[in-house]
Amino acid sequence: MQISNRDTNGVVVVCPVGSIDATTAAELSSHIDRLVSSGNTRLVADLAGVDYTSSAGLRVLLGAAKATRAKAGDIRLAAVRADVLKVLSLSGFTSILQLFDDVDAAVASFA
Repeated sequence: MQISNRDTNGVVVVCPVGSIDATTAAELSSHIDRLVSSGNTRLVADLAGVDYTSSAGLRVLLGAAKATRAKAGDIRLAAVRADVLKVLSLSGFTSILQLFDDVDAAVASFA
């Protein structure tokens, strides 16, 4: 898995590429934890490059939501692919996390 991030108007856009599963979830979790620990509490996960997520990936997203919300922030999801959206929907995560069609809309939602 490759993970990059960029700052857009004070919102950190996290861009994982690949699958989020038992072998890669810890890496993404650590990446997000470092961002939150250094004061970045407004995050957008750009999931355009994520083709699969398992329950391990769902735990990472839930942990990110709890961590950011505990510090008056949040994490929003953007550009979620159909296969990942299906997992999010079936698990009830679409009622827990806000999803946006694209990164710009997700970033703008923090304004």
